[in-house]
Amino acid sequence: MLRTRRRSAAKTTVRAPRVDASALTVVHVAAEYWPVAQIGGLAEAVHGLAAHQQRAGARVMAIVPFYRGVRQAGLSLEGVGRPWPVRVGKRDEQVRVHRWARAGEPDVLFVDHPPSFDRLGVYGEGGADYPDNAQRFALFSLAALRLLPEVAPGPLVLHAHDWHAALVLVYLRTLYEGVAPYSRMSAVLSVHNAGYQGHFPPESVPAVGLPAETYDWRRLEWYGRANWLKGGMSYADAVVTVSPTHAAELRTPVGGFGLHEAFVGLGDRFVGILNGIDCDAWNPATDALIAHRFSAADLAGKGPCKAALQQELGLTVDPHIPLAVMSARLVAQKGFDLVLAGLVARFPDVQFAFLGQGEERYQAGVGALAQRFPARVVLERNFHDALEHRLLAGADILLMPSLYEPCGLTQMRAQRYGVLPVARRVGGLADTIEHERTGFLFEENSLDAFEGALRRALEVYRDPREWEIRVRRAMRRDFSWTGSVSQYLDLYRRTLDSVSVCAPRKPSRRAARRRQLPHVAQATPAV
Repeated sequence: MLRTRRRSAAKTTVRAPRVDASALTVVHVAAEYWPVAQIGGLAEAVHGLAAHQQRAGARVMAIVPFYRGVRQAGLSLEGVGRPWPVRVGKRDEQVRVHRWARAGEPDVLFVDHPPSFDRLGVYGEGGADYPDNAQRFALFSLAALRLLPEVAPGPLVLHAHDWHAALVLVYLRTLYEGVAPYSRMSAVLSVHNAGYQGHFPPESVPAVGLPAETYDWRRLEWYGRANWLKGGMSYADAVVTVSPTHAAELRTPVGGFGLHEAFVGLGDRFVGILNGIDCDAWNPATDALIAHRFSAADLAGKGPCKAALQQELGLTVDPHIPLAVMSARLVAQKGFDLVLAGLVARFPDVQFAFLGQGEERYQAGVGALAQRFPARVVLERNFHDALEHRLLAGADILLMPSLYEPCGLTQMRAQRYGVLPVARRVGGLADTIEHERTGFLFEENSLDAFEGALRRALEVYRDPREWEIRVRRAMRRDFSWTGSVSQYLDLYRRTLDSVSVCAPRKPSRRAARRRQLPHVAQATPAV
């Protein structure tokens, strides 16, 4: 059952009407949004979902911090109202809001607070998180809520993403509980990566203005720490992760990152919905960024793309040498310990190309391999979108030996370009790769298991006819957002149906002081 909030018997309530897609208003709150605020796959996932929901007929917008990189991007922005007052605990702050409107895209509202977001990094610098991240993203969450009555009036779905935005749901259900129009909003949380939860000292709870009762084992408390992600989960009407298999993993002690009991406790309020990819942008038949275009019906351009990539990367140009690639952050989660455990040396007849950057130890390790085997190993740390297109257009095999992979996007893009993945059977990889049909999966997190799967792939590669059958099959798979968006819209309707719409009323003076929201509608500046 979806979460239904209790209301006082003294209140006048009516059931929310069932909402069709064209009447849905969805507001995404996230720390990242493609293409202007991106660290990892979160940005692309949020943008992809928002954009395709709008194409399906919903009214959609996103709220994102105004980072230094966004400030410097030269976007065409318009101001939204005068400076907005936001109280974070005992601190009174002011934020400005900028709207980025583009034809055919959801509007993006940037929360501008230079002390919090005009910094070199998004989450931190030099491999360390900013020490005030609890306050930074609390202010962001509160600012997002202050905006809503003016920019998105009426019933809506408030969809927060990962721990950075999870507090928006906690504030909604505590400080703003029972206050119109917030009582007509349903709350959805997406958990893209439960390995990052937002752990902070207990004193962070009052410091960001949350009631003391929220620091409880059923809410924000987690082994003596405040856990922003857990708090968002506990107050959400529905919680979503980004693949069905990962949803099952999160309910287990091994795969739940210490929150498996919380995920189990959500019952059927917790679901897994697979991410999609932009099949127009990732289409080798129309891709202007690759050397030659090709398709499942006509693979003639694949060979020239491989030759062009080998030449660009400084590898030996030879159509018969299998080219295996990784496009990922160089971190433990992506399986680089297996790569550095001796994989390259075990395959002297394979070329390896690694695209990405990350932890210094992995960058140094892969860099050492490139120096040791310069004719067949390359590390390209200057990641950019165009190079990833060329990498997938020219590669034969994609390596994804991930420790865990909530969804993954690269394996879907790779199959679109006729690149067969060799991957661990985890999370979204298990949901998007058909073993022995469009790729090769292995179970154990071990070099031997990884090696065995890659050897099986190479065995098939040496049979050109069989390899081509699998390549064409992979290229014809549908990884679009269409099915996923339909599932999200159905979930949104059910969360809105579970919300009892309270008759608008002015909160009492005592309640207003407790919520720190005196006369909310009047205090909110006009657009």
